[in-house]
Order: sequence, then structure tokens, then C-alpha cells
Amino acid sequence: MHKKKSFAISTFLHKNFRRLERFVFLLKSLLTPRQFIYLSCVLVGISSALAVIILKTFAHWVFKMSQQLDDFLHLPYSNSTLPIIGIVITVIIVKKVLDGSIEKGTSQIMYAVAKKRGIMPRKQMFAQIITSSFTVGMGGSAGLESPITITGAAFGSNYAQNYRLSYKDRTLLLACGVAAGIGAAFNAPIAGVLFAIEVVLAEISITAFIPIMISAATGALVSTVMLNEDILFSFKKVQFFDYHNLPYYILLGVLCGLVSINYARTFRKIEHYFAHLKFNVINKALFGAGILGVLIFFFPSLFGEGYESIKLLADTNPEKLVQNTVFERFQDSKWILLLFVGATMLIKVYATSLTLGAGGNGGNFAPSLFVGSYLGFCVAYFINLTGISKLSVGNFTLVGMAGILSGLFHAPLTAIFLIAEITGGYNLMVPLMLVSSISFAISKRFEPHSFDIKGFADKGEVFTDNRDANILNSIDVAKLIQTDFKPISVSANLNELVEKIQQSDADIFPVLDEKNRLLGLILLDEIRPTVFSQFKVKYTSTNEIMQQPKEIIFYDETLETIMDKFDASGCKVLPVLKDGIFLGFIHKHLVLEKYRMRLKSMIIE
Repeated sequence: MHKKKSFAISTFLHKNFRRLERFVFLLKSLLTPRQFIYLSCVLVGISSALAVIILKTFAHWVFKMSQQLDDFLHLPYSNSTLPIIGIVITVIIVKKVLDGSIEKGTSQIMYAVAKKRGIMPRKQMFAQIITSSFTVGMGGSAGLESPITITGAAFGSNYAQNYRLSYKDRTLLLACGVAAGIGAAFNAPIAGVLFAIEVVLAEISITAFIPIMISAATGALVSTVMLNEDILFSFKKVQFFDYHNLPYYILLGVLCGLVSINYARTFRKIEHYFAHLKFNVINKALFGAGILGVLIFFFPSLFGEGYESIKLLADTNPEKLVQNTVFERFQDSKWILLLFVGATMLIKVYATSLTLGAGGNGGNFAPSLFVGSYLGFCVAYFINLTGISKLSVGNFTLVGMAGILSGLFHAPLTAIFLIAEITGGYNLMVPLMLVSSISFAISKRFEPHSFDIKGFADKGEVFTDNRDANILNSIDVAKLIQTDFKPISVSANLNELVEKIQQSDADIFPVLDEKNRLLGLILLDEIRPTVFSQFKVKYTSTNEIMQQPKEIIFYDETLETIMDKFDASGCKVLPVLKDGIFLGFIHKHLVLEKYRMRLKSMIIE
């Protein structure tokens, strides 16, 4: 009976979805392309907001159920045990349901824009919701915002694919999904718009700006109407900015930049360690989550997203952080409390990297806010304890969040307006701008690429602020290599060369040794007087006429780097080597032709 009822519900939903789909196709035929984009950005905004509501509610439900289970079973050290269970469940779901793989991090969105023509897998529309809910809902020390943005981007991308929209519109709706996701998660539509522009899109115009604003506003509105206010991350208690505290905000900005750099580098080291760990997925999950459990035992605020502990700091109730911990007896000692908060801030990166490295799913958006709030609290609390000045601990706690978010993700505008929106006003706009810009400048100086795309940028695979680079890097270098060359061996005369010239219309010949290693190049245009003289052909060696290439292309280089080498050398043809072995030539005109074709397809697709 239960199976029949479930089947009936599934059939009902499928039929109604098909009817809605046919109705939207009808509207597409009746509306102008621009009107249909406006309709689409509303639909994508609603879909992304509903995904946020499901994800937040499901994660909240998982958290509540785990707490009730603990109350019923009285599990020992439950805060340390539950994250292990959640990460193991996530790993099993990925292995058994999601074909053993799931894309993590907002970098996947930029990669889709730069390398996959804005196409995201359909499974990302539900995979992030399920896996991150178990990871974070059961205490994994990560955030839900990255899964939210990926889910929103997947909705936008797949919507565009379903209704056969162009690459340009597909990328636009992908960004609309991201903006709606952030707008819904924080009830912060402006931050959603700015995040989509700063992080996702390579370029922006007024025509693209309007649909993104509509999507972000739609997402925030749906979230406000349907989502429980307790689940949303917001603050009501904010004091006015005192300009006398300006030097301390400058200090906070500098510290935010330095802490952002440390966070990014530490996270990558631990991520790299887990990537090369010779364990199966279950053992890796148990190993990483086990260490995480130990950290949470000593520092309970590392459990889950940590937003509740941020509110405690902003409301200047830090002593509650050490209640029911091994440090509880020190809660009346302000210096011990300061050390506890500072240690928690520094350890957060280890907790998050262990969560994700062990196989859990989540992001670093919430951890960046966590670290920033703790850092801001430490600065203000320390200044107050020493008696140097009297600072608003709550204000510094909030502004610190913007500083780390800006430094880590290289998104200062998003950081400024996110904190302004979740605090319900713009009283802190000046310190937010100051701290975010200083942190961004310092982080950018030592980490040219943002935290989320550093791995791709190191490989030259994604450059979100450069459309030409994105197009070039989406072209397969291997398919451009010309392998129909005529090799020449080292010889005391040029008889072999003359024979090869007669057999082909090539104007460049590689000189190779017996192991196919490149020794030099012979350019026909520069040796014509020699090859047309029988005497010179007989008594001239290849060593006398060959020359070294001005530039060499290596097989694993990106096309952007290759084009730089063409420009620097002034050559129209360059040799390609892989592990010292000569593979062939790449002609500049073929690269430009491929670029032109790819650009044309993106415009009229």
C-alpha cells in the first residue's frame, strides 16, 4: 500500500512537472528573447530559493534528530561522535548513489563557466543538498553556502540547457542561480548579486545585471516568506561606528589579510595530504573524522557551521563558549577566555580541512565568517583588557567576518554588503570598507588567486576575470598539434633534406636524434640559396644550417601561455615537446582560427 501511494505521488509530480515544462516552452515561443530571460531569472530564483530552504531545513532537521537521538540513547561524547557518523554517511552516499564522485567548492562553478561552456551536471541539483546536510547537520565543521551556490548554479545551467538557450544566456542563468542562493541563504540580495559578479562572471553589463538582481531579490523574498527566521543568520544588536577607533580597524584589516593567507595555505596542505593518503574511502573518513572528533571535544564551537557561537561573541557572551567543556572552570578568567577563543580561531581551518578531506561535503564560506568573527572579537577583547581603549566587541566581531571573507575569496564588495545586510543596516559601512579593502590588498599581494580557484589557477585552467583566457583554456591543445612533419637526422650533407623538401610542401623541418629529441630547426626560407646549390648541398652539414627555436611549447602548457610565447618570439610556428620528446608543431593561425570559431559558437549557440 505504501509503495503504491509513493508511486502515485511520484507519477503526479512527474505529470505536473511536464505540464509546467510545456507551458514554459509555450511562453518561450510567445515572448521575445529578452522577456523570456526575465521570466527565466524569476523561475531560477524561485527554484534556487526552494533548494536553499530544503537544504537549510533538512540540515536543521538532521541536527535536531541527532540531538534527540543523543538524548534518547545518551551517547558518550556525542558532539565528537556525531560528526564521524555524518561524514561516514556522506562518504557512503557518494560511493553508492553518486557514482563515487561529487564536486565540491564554488571553484566548480567557475570551472564550468571557463572550461565547460556553463554546463553543470544534473546530479548537482540534488547531490549537494543530501550530502552537505548529513555532513554539516551532524556536526561537520564546514558551511552550507558552497553547496547552496553549486545547487543554484546547477539549477540555472540545467534550466538553460533544457530550454535550449545560448552559452551567454546559460552562463547568465547560472549566475542568477548563484545570486538567488546567496540571497536566500542570508536574506541578503545585494550580497548575492555582488557574489555572482565578483566570483562567477568574467564580465558584466547592464543587460546581465538586471536579471541577476531579479533572481537575487526573488530568492531572498521566497526565503523570507518560507524559511524559519531562527535558521537564518542575522544580527539585530549593532552599535554606531566611532571614528576614534579607526586605527584599531586598520590593525584588524592587516590581521585579517595575514590570517586569510595562513588559512588558505594550511587548508591546501591538509587537502593535499588527504588526496594522497593511501586509505580506502571509509578508512579515510574514519581517520579524518576521528581527529575532528577530538578537536570538537576540546573546542565544542567547531561543531557544525558555528553560527550560534558567532552570535554569542557578537552579543558579548563569550563565557558561554566554554560551558560544558574541559575549560569550564576558567570561564571567569578573561585572559584564559581570550586564549580559548584565539585557539579556536586558529584551529578552525584544521577542523574544516579534516571535514572535507575525510570525505564530507561543505564549503569554506561559513568557516571564513567564523574565523573572522573570532579574530575581530580577539582584537577588541584584547584592547579592552589591556585598557588601551574601549572598543565595541560586537562591532569588531561583525567587521572581522567581512575581513576574512574578503581576504580569502577576493570578494570585498560581497563581504561589505553581506555583513551590512545581515546586521540590518549600514552603520558599520566605513569600517567594513576599510577592513575588507586592507585584507583584500594584503591577501592579493601574497596570494594572487582567490582561495577557491587557487588549485585551478596553478594549472592554468581557470581565469574568471578574463574572457579571452577562458576561451583559450577551453580549447584542447592536443588537437592543435600538427604531426605530419618531415624529420631530418644529423648528417654531413643535405641530401636527405633536399629529398624531404621535394616530397612535401613544408617550410620547417625538425632535426631529431635517434630518440626523437629535438636538436634544432631548419627553416626553408632561410636556406634556399644553399639547397639550390649542388656544391653546398654536398659539403654543408645539417649542424651548419639548423638553428635553435626561439621558444618551445611544452605539452602541459595552456593556450594562454602558448599565445604569450608566439607573441614574445614573433614566430608563426613553434615546436611542441613532451618529456623531452618532439611531438610536432603548433601553428599560430590554427590557434586563432579555433579561438574565432569557439567565440562565434558562444555568441550564436
